[in-house]
Amino acid sequence: MKIICVGRNYTSHIEELSNEKPRDPVLFLKPDTSIIQKNQHFFIPHFSSEIDYEVEVLVKINRIGKHIQTKFAHKYYDEISLGIDFTARKIQNQLKDKGLPWEISKSFDGSSLIGDWFSRKDFRDINSLNFTLEINKHVVQDSNTSKMLWKIDELINYISQYFTLKIGDIIFTGTPAGVGPVSENDILVGHLEGRKAFSIKIK
Repeated sequence: MKIICVGRNYTSHIEELSNEKPRDPVLFLKPDTSIIQKNQHFFIPHFSSEIDYEVEVLVKINRIGKHIQTKFAHKYYDEISLGIDFTARKIQNQLKDKGLPWEISKSFDGSSLIGDWFSRKDFRDINSLNFTLEINKHVVQDSNTSKMLWKIDELINYISQYFTLKIGDIIFTGTPAGVGPVSENDILVGHLEGRKAFSIKIK
């Protein structure tokens, strides 16, 4: 399985990092070794103490597809979740400044938190899902999928032009404004439409 991540999919996040608004979705991949195992902590890596959280709505692919039309994209997933793309921000900025790929800042071991999966049928409209991230009981990110530049089905259409989607693949659909650093002993809790999707401690 593979993890396909979408960058710069919320205008608010683009503005807070002073990035340029893209004409097309920005994509990057994470390996399966980036996934934090169930009930495990997030360990701040030895190579950077400056790690940012980025909460995102996730989609799990349930069938093989290539060149998927947007109108048929809904047939390719039936589970939704919430997760965190942990980012070594200083390293990412240094690599971007040099025009180099920045996978090591995004795809390192333990950089992907995947929450509990919920049936898509549990939600009335996936294009209007409220989601939040709390750190130590304080809300730091609060948004709705209606604010995406590209909706979930549009992302599946775009991604499948370049990558064959396979059963079990996971799409991270982008983060809204409010990203920031984590510190040792922080407790991060994510909610999707009021449902607790994950809770994780920073070590």
